[in-house]
Amino acid sequence: MQGLHLTADLHDCRCDERWLTDAPLLGERCVRLVADVGLQAVAQLFHTFAPTAKGPSGVTATVLLAESHLCVHTWPEQRAVTLDVYVCNFGADHSAKAQALMDALLDLFEADHVSRNSLRRGERSN
Repeated sequence: MQGLHLTADLHDCRCDERWLTDAPLLGERCVRLVADVGLQAVAQLFHTFAPTAKGPSGVTATVLLAESHLCVHTWPEQRAVTLDVYVCNFGADHSAKAQALMDALLDLFEADHVSRNSLRRGERSN
């Protein structure tokens, strides 16, 4: 059950707006990035929210991994994104792969302001 949970809050994303509004496009890229870093996608769900008076709404891209999950939420009206990458390290240490996935996602969104967090999970204290 031990693993690494990475999160990032992105603001002022300079990426093409399609990455913030096109769930199938973003989802396809997420699945490819997962494979590129050596993790295994086992299921996926991509959802586009209904537009509002402020314009196009955001999307959620979720990829269930054999190692745990990736989840991306976008707010195009704020040019903001939240990222969540969690890997369990039961059979092997997947921490470097999680870091590589997070880095690739950060590159995709080209955010001017990023707040990153890292949490080791499941470790027992004596």
